[in-house]
Amino acid sequence: MRNVEHIGIAVKDFSEANALYFKLLGVKPYKTEFVSSENVNTSFFKVGDTKIELLEGTTEDSAITKFIQRRGEGIHHIAFEVEDIISEMERLKQEGFTLMNETPKKGADNKLVCFVHPKSANGVLIELTQEIR
Repeated sequence: MRNVEHIGIAVKDFSEANALYFKLLGVKPYKTEFVSSENVNTSFFKVGDTKIELLEGTTEDSAITKFIQRRGEGIHHIAFEVEDIISEMERLKQEGFTLMNETPKKGADNKLVCFVHPKSANGVLIELTQEIR
C-alpha cells in the first residue's frame, strides 16, 4: 500500500455537505461524480496531499443510504492507493482478510476499487484503489 488515497464520509444531503466542507476546508470540490455501480453521488476535496470524498446514496438500497440508516453520517471508509490491485487483493486474501468483491470494479475518480470487509479489519471498511491506466 502506497499511501492513504482518501477518507470517505457518508452524508445525507449532498448540497448541504458540500457547502459545509467548502466552509470548513476553504476549497471547493475539484470533482463531483455519480457512480452508478454504487448508486452514490461523490465529491472530492483536496487539502495538501489529503483527499476527502463525500458520498450520498441515491437509492434506498445504496450501501451509503443503509450505512447512514444504521450509523448516521460520518466516516465511512479509508482508501489506500495500491500499485497493483489484483496482486494486493490476492495478498490480503492469503493474509486472511475478507474481500467484499472478488474482482476490482470501476469506482469514482478514475479508479479501480475493491473493499475489505470491516469484520476482518477491526470494524473499519478499507478500500483499495488503483488509478485506471
